[in-house]
Amino acid sequence: MLPFCPTAGKDVCFVTHLSIPAPPLRHRRPKMSVFFLSAPPSISVLSHRSTTTTSVTCCSSLQTLPQPLSHPQPSLSSPLSSNSLLTNSKTSSGCSLNCPHFDSCSGCTHEDNLHRPVVLQEATTFFKKLGVSDFTFDTCRLWGWRCRAKLAIRGSSTDPLIGLYEEGTHNVVDIPDCKAHHPNINAAVELLKKGIKILNIEPYDEDERTGYLRYVQMAVTTYNTSLPASERYRSGRVQVSLVWNARSETSASSEKLNNLATFLWRNGGPNSEVHLIHSVWANFQTSTNNVIFGNRWRHLLGERDFWEHVGGIDVYLPPSSFGQANTRAFDSLLQKLHKYVPIGSSVTDLYAGAGVIGLSLASTRKCRKEMSVRCVEINKESKLAFEKTIDRLPSSLDSSISWHHADTSIEPLSWLVGSDILVVDPPRKGLDPSLIGALRDIKSAERKAMTLESPTFKAKDEKRPWILRAREDSVQIPSRTTQEENRSLPQTLIYISCGWESFKENCTALLSSKAWHLSKAHGFNFFPGTQSIEILAVFKRGPGASVKKKKSGKKKKKNKLEKQS
Repeated sequence: MLPFCPTAGKDVCFVTHLSIPAPPLRHRRPKMSVFFLSAPPSISVLSHRSTTTTSVTCCSSLQTLPQPLSHPQPSLSSPLSSNSLLTNSKTSSGCSLNCPHFDSCSGCTHEDNLHRPVVLQEATTFFKKLGVSDFTFDTCRLWGWRCRAKLAIRGSSTDPLIGLYEEGTHNVVDIPDCKAHHPNINAAVELLKKGIKILNIEPYDEDERTGYLRYVQMAVTTYNTSLPASERYRSGRVQVSLVWNARSETSASSEKLNNLATFLWRNGGPNSEVHLIHSVWANFQTSTNNVIFGNRWRHLLGERDFWEHVGGIDVYLPPSSFGQANTRAFDSLLQKLHKYVPIGSSVTDLYAGAGVIGLSLASTRKCRKEMSVRCVEINKESKLAFEKTIDRLPSSLDSSISWHHADTSIEPLSWLVGSDILVVDPPRKGLDPSLIGALRDIKSAERKAMTLESPTFKAKDEKRPWILRAREDSVQIPSRTTQEENRSLPQTLIYISCGWESFKENCTALLSSKAWHLSKAHGFNFFPGTQSIEILAVFKRGPGASVKKKKSGKKKKKNKLEKQS
């Protein structure tokens, strides 16, 4: 049987159970490893061939996307062509990347079998050993999936390079025709290069600490209600954030910055032949370290508010906030997650960012009945995005919703009190050790939780600075109906992981305590062409039931009935 492979065409959603051999490793000539500006982490690779039965799902439309504007670039005097941007498409063969930058770019690690990362076999075996035999994997979009990219800008004003760093150096690999990027990101990059050349904008030189343009963040919004749903992804517009080597918009180079922003807007804005640019922002950064963004942001041109629709809600994403690179895959994950949250649950969302997961749960139809959602995030910048997002939640929603600026590694148990379900979406390094410890000892913490104050409850003599800070910076949306105070601890843990190695460690630690057992696991192909996998795992309280014990119990009962007869 041939391996399942998504094909171009209409929107599809296939589920199939196949016996698929793990793909052979591709031997590539030795070269330097590369530092990822936009790419996911690398993980272990299997060195043997094996077979397994895995449920593979194509979770979103995989129609042929328009190719980025061709390289080399057109004449500098010619405007962007709607034909070159929207109608000049070319189908990638099978499930191969077919990218001209593969041999030099660090973003992708394998060309073939994009629908089946090398690590999928390892993940399937790992979960099977833990009793999860129905592990599923959603392949999602294979090309043009990346809707958010941070790219370095180097070179010269006559030959700018926009791409990724090589590891150990700051040599930039130019990637104008990246197959992972949404095609409109590539088109926006080409337009930016054109502006750099025409306006003589010098890219940043790290050795001399001269030049102006250091990095650019390209973010695509596919949320456009004026278009049919089937056309929104294809016609996504790009928010361009220019990282400028200056302290503020009043610096001497501000005229050059404004000229470049005006060029992008005039040639890619609503009055151009193709409306490509959503907005232009500036970030000011003069640091000599490897931090991409500075603390000062300014909106220059275009729409100020950037919206996306995922998980059933409209999400506000300013350029300073974290956003998922693969919008379609993230939406698929949220839809799957909803199924594991019963009606009326009290949810705590840790590492919440702008609270997208928690708010998505609160707004789903099945979760509107007296639900409590509490989002906890260490990055204070996410507060604005949360506030903007809740303004667009359905007016019929009757749930208690809150957002708190706090470090979950400090007294994590206090954040667990009052929750039926705990959702965690940690960074690549995984859960904080203190949170792992609290979850491992959760049974012994039940009695303590009855006297421990939850940060969301009032206290007369609270002195702990992190609790006071969380209250001061919190956003509270109370329910219209009276709700009883919940002092329980979570019975379900939903773990969303972007780091496979850290997840395995955290999973092993949780299960070894016998306080939790693994109930379900799903994989998602968030980064096709890489050795990365996104995991949605559902843990339940208790050690779990043994399959052998169940069978032996039935056999004893049968023998007893035979003796009686």
